[in-house]
Amino acid sequence: MLHGQLLSVQSVNVLTCFLNAKRLLHCARLSPSRYVFMISICVLVYRFLYSDEVQIGPETVMTTLYTAKKYAVPALEAHCVDFLTKHLRADNAFMLLTQARLFDEPQLASLCLDTIDKSTMDAISAEGFTDIDIDTLCAVLERDTLSIRESRLFGAVVRWAEAECQRQQLPVTFGNKQKVLGRALSLIRFPLMTIEEFAAGPAQSGILSDREVVNLFLHFTVNPKPKVDYIDRPRCCLRGKECSINRFQQVESRWGYSGTSDRIRFTVNRRISIVGFGLYGSIHGPTDYQVNIQIIDYEKNQTLGQNDTGFSCDGTASTFRVMFKEPIEILPTVCYTACATLKGPDSHYGTKGLKKVIHESPTASKTCFVFYSSPGNNNGTSIEDGQIPEIIFYT
Repeated sequence: MLHGQLLSVQSVNVLTCFLNAKRLLHCARLSPSRYVFMISICVLVYRFLYSDEVQIGPETVMTTLYTAKKYAVPALEAHCVDFLTKHLRADNAFMLLTQARLFDEPQLASLCLDTIDKSTMDAISAEGFTDIDIDTLCAVLERDTLSIRESRLFGAVVRWAEAECQRQQLPVTFGNKQKVLGRALSLIRFPLMTIEEFAAGPAQSGILSDREVVNLFLHFTVNPKPKVDYIDRPRCCLRGKECSINRFQQVESRWGYSGTSDRIRFTVNRRISIVGFGLYGSIHGPTDYQVNIQIIDYEKNQTLGQNDTGFSCDGTASTFRVMFKEPIEILPTVCYTACATLKGPDSHYGTKGLKKVIHESPTASKTCFVFYSSPGNNNGTSIEDGQIPEIIFYT
């Protein structure tokens, strides 16, 4: 009885589909060929209702999905989404993402974003990338998980802006590209570029103002660094939630700097990506520090990542974030050296250090850090006390 009632309701919906197509044809708002196509979609839906037979192809899937949603046929809608999911690739991920957002299909949208994360360069090189709308572009640029150099991402965004100017029938000028990008421009993480990448691309693009170009060049070259309105958080497949561990149980005053690096060795029990350190700041109130941070493979004596940067502190005993430009992969049981070379006044320092620190996450297994003192001149930093209290990472 219930099945019959459902079929009756859905049959009325499909009949409405037929009548709408016929009305549009008579109003000359639908070409004969388009009318035939619409009728074929209605027939497909009707056949599905009475036989569960599904005949979906690349040419009909989006129209079928639209019809299934509009006329309340959720089972057929699910078949369409399943078809799209099975045919999802890097070269069509942006096109399908746009459709998933349009049709409010969050599961499909999430799969599209995962594909874009894993194959970002292939995805942005596809034709469908320049066809997306501004909201979809911003949704992608906000992600920490894109696997691409920021300079190449910027080049793709410029291509999108040129296409958008043409869609809006605007001359393709620097000003119009800046106009159509709007807030998307602020989502480009210029601080993640090298100074060479910035000089060869964004600095000459005409999209940034002269003041922004100067401030970013100063950000790359001087300390203390001027404030820039761009995110400096690394990308490159940072999945899950940011984590941090602190190896000290107490904070004391007066740790000096004379050009010697503070160093501490460590191992972890699982693969992680380190994105930065938390460092102690001045005991004399608000101060700016210059700092070079590094991760070194201890056995190979190879620098895996480094950043010449700076940070501002407020005079408290808190730690202050200093980030690498890109995540640094850390492998289990391999010994690494965390290194920080600070230039500035005396700072706070940590005491009552722990040799082993375990980070527990409700959604992931435990991450265990084991610390070892670094031989040689390390400015006094050891397991027991010193600098580099925090390691910031993703699992």
